[in-house]
Amino acid sequence: MTNNNPPHPGSARSEVEELLSAPAEWDLPPSRHLHYKDVLMQQIDHDRTPSTQTHPTPRRRLARGVVLLPLASMALAGALIVTLSGGDDTFAPATGAAGANSAPATLNRIAVAAMATDATPVKDGQFVYAESLTRSNEGTFDGPVRLGAVHKREVWTSQEPGPVTNTGWILESGKGAVMPGQLVPIESSDPVPAGIHHPTYKWLASLPTDPDALLKLLYAQTGVDEDESKEQAVFSTIGDLVSETIMPPANASAFYKAAAKIPGVKEIPDAVDAAGRHGIAITHEDASSATRDEWIFDKDTLAFLGSRSYITKDEVKGITSDTLFGTSAIMERTVVDQHGKEPAKTDS
Repeated sequence: MTNNNPPHPGSARSEVEELLSAPAEWDLPPSRHLHYKDVLMQQIDHDRTPSTQTHPTPRRRLARGVVLLPLASMALAGALIVTLSGGDDTFAPATGAAGANSAPATLNRIAVAAMATDATPVKDGQFVYAESLTRSNEGTFDGPVRLGAVHKREVWTSQEPGPVTNTGWILESGKGAVMPGQLVPIESSDPVPAGIHHPTYKWLASLPTDPDALLKLLYAQTGVDEDESKEQAVFSTIGDLVSETIMPPANASAFYKAAAKIPGVKEIPDAVDAAGRHGIAITHEDASSATRDEWIFDKDTLAFLGSRSYITKDEVKGITSDTLFGTSAIMERTVVDQHGKEPAKTDS
C-alpha cells in the first residue's frame, strides 16, 4: 500500500480513547500464563521448521496462536500481534451474502485506486511506521475465544536489506496490551534477508508488476501451514504485505490484481474494522483451512482500512462455524527516521 492514511472519521479515535488510556495490569492471572505457555509451545514448533524466521505471517499467526516474538520475551508476548474492536457490531459477522463473482471485479477496482495514490520511497536507514487499533483472543488454548480490550499498536519496520536479526520494533499501549509502554524488538534466531518475512520498500519495489508473474512468485515463496491450502496461504500473505507496508503504487496495484486471480475469493458487502468503520470486504473461502481472513476497504475511496480474522473450525475449542477472534484498523502509515518515535501529527 501507500503512505496515504486511510480515511477515517474523527469520531473513530474518540470512541476508543477511554479504552486506550487505561493501563494494563502486569500481574498475570493463571489463565493468561496458560495462554502464553501455548504461545511458547506454538513458537517452538514453528522454530523447528528450517529456513523460517520468528516472524510468521500475521493472519495465520493469529489462527495458530503464534505471535511476533522477541527472543528475550517469549513468555509474555502473547498479545503483541493481535486484533479486534469494541463491544458493538464489530463482533458480529459481516452482513450480506458473499458474492462469488463480484470479488475479482472489486479487487481490480481497488487495484486501479491503488495505482492512483502516491508513495514516498523509503531509504534503507528509515522505518515504515504503522499505527493501528487491535484486539485479539486472550483465551486459553483449550478454552473458548475471549477477546481482550482494544488497544493501540505501533510498529516500526526496519528497511535495512539485511540479512538482519532485528526487523523492527513494536510498542503497545492501553488496557489490552500485555507490556504497555515497552518498546519490544522483533527478532529472529537467524538473519533474515529482505523478502516475504522482511518486506522492505526496495524489495517490494523489485517485485513483478505483472499480476501473473507476481502470483507465480508468491506461490513459489509462500509456505503452507497444516490443514491450509496454497491458495489460502497466498491470500494471507498478500494481506500481510499490503497492511503495514509502503510500496510503489504499481506494486500495490499488482498485489490486488494477483489476489483477484486466486480461486475462491469473495466479496462481503459490509464489514466493520476495529475502529468501527464500515467498508466492503474481500475474503477467501477454503474448505481445508481452519481460518478465514477479511480485508476491509473504504466503500468510496477503496483505501485499505483493516482486517478481521475468523476461526472456522477448532476441534479443541469445539468451534464448528465462523468465530471472530481478531480485527485491526490501520490508523496511520508513514515514513520516519527513527524507531520508537511517533511521526509529527498534523491538523489535516
